[in-house]
Amino acid sequence: MRRVILAPEERFNSSYINRTGAFNAQALTAATSIIEEVRTRGDDALREFTERFDGVRVEDFRVKPEAIEAALDAVDPETLAALRHAAGQIRDFHERQKQQSWFFAREDGAILGAKVTPLDSVGIYVPGGRALYPSTVLMNAIPAQVAGVGRIVCVTPPTKDGTLDCAILAACAIAGVTEIYTVGGAQAVGALAYGTESIAPVAKVTGPGNAFVAAAKKIVSGDVGIDMIAGPSEVCVVADAAADPSLVAIDLMAQAEHDPLAACYLVVFDEGYADAVEAAVAGHLKNSTRAEITEASLRDQGLIVVCQDMAQALEAVNVIAPEHLEMHVEGAMDLLGGIRNAGAIFLGEWTCEALGDYVAGPNHTLPTGGTARYASPLSVDEYVKKSSVIQYTPAALRNDAAAVTRIADHEGLWAHAQSVRERMKILGEEGCE
Repeated sequence: MRRVILAPEERFNSSYINRTGAFNAQALTAATSIIEEVRTRGDDALREFTERFDGVRVEDFRVKPEAIEAALDAVDPETLAALRHAAGQIRDFHERQKQQSWFFAREDGAILGAKVTPLDSVGIYVPGGRALYPSTVLMNAIPAQVAGVGRIVCVTPPTKDGTLDCAILAACAIAGVTEIYTVGGAQAVGALAYGTESIAPVAKVTGPGNAFVAAAKKIVSGDVGIDMIAGPSEVCVVADAAADPSLVAIDLMAQAEHDPLAACYLVVFDEGYADAVEAAVAGHLKNSTRAEITEASLRDQGLIVVCQDMAQALEAVNVIAPEHLEMHVEGAMDLLGGIRNAGAIFLGEWTCEALGDYVAGPNHTLPTGGTARYASPLSVDEYVKKSSVIQYTPAALRNDAAAVTRIADHEGLWAHAQSVRERMKILGEEGCE
């Protein structure tokens, strides 16, 4: 891992960070072409792209109900119990995010408020590729269900034999998703956004994916809603002298094993401690089943920042704005107020990121690439929309008429002002001329 040693009073800055974007120009060009083919040729294009990219020919994209039910029997009981345990805690957390419509009345009788309405439909993208993610189903489908979305669609690429992973199907069953399609990549995003003969379009697309999926989401954004454009996953671990180097090392590796492009940041206060962590990584790698990916991530995307004090460390964290932040420090909760930019914050040595990935309850779909400076985790809010509600009485109109006409006149919008003046005439008022 690269090292940056900060001098006293030196501020960490973004030039130290070597981030990889969510997609590149090649992915954007390819995704644009793929989506246009799907828009114009529908299912035929989906079949061709699935055969080209996934190596299988799929005639009927819709997964049959009996296959979903069979998956519940095919998954081993321990895994099924774990998925149900996770689903219960994810649901409990997201139930607390629900917002109700609200209204209030002014003294002049005007009624103002907001009406909260679930989206009609959403499409959830569940990745394949290097790993299979039933947890992604739960993290995307359950908040949508809690929000009251009427139609929840899942798309996911086929395995090499043309089937879908049983755990993904079981997670769909647990989350109540029954509309599932065997299609992935940019072509799946295009199908969700614009529809084909087999797949009706949705109002919003959520879920992570590779560079081509990220590019496709950018392209369709505006025609449909999207949650975010997610880049490579990230973790930042802040560790003081009391932290166990072995635990810090394995937590860095837990992120690095996702992808060679995954970014790992270690913020420490002593170079000797950094050496101990790197030695612990070397020891753990001997037992890793994903050692090659893990080593590539740590070597090419890893960064160690050696700070002089906690204030400097927290400033580094806020500049990095990591997707996941682990605080392996004494009094971690007391430092929470100093953390401004992080997707999810894990406090204390007993709180590894894997808990948040699977079972803790908060969503694991988080802002990446420094977007935690302004973005938030996936939540129930992503699956609802809000409408302003305004109802005026004559008394309320009298109170606000002069201000409206003055501003409208200043902006040169005659009909705006006149729409108020005509009503004031009806009320026998002429004070808005």
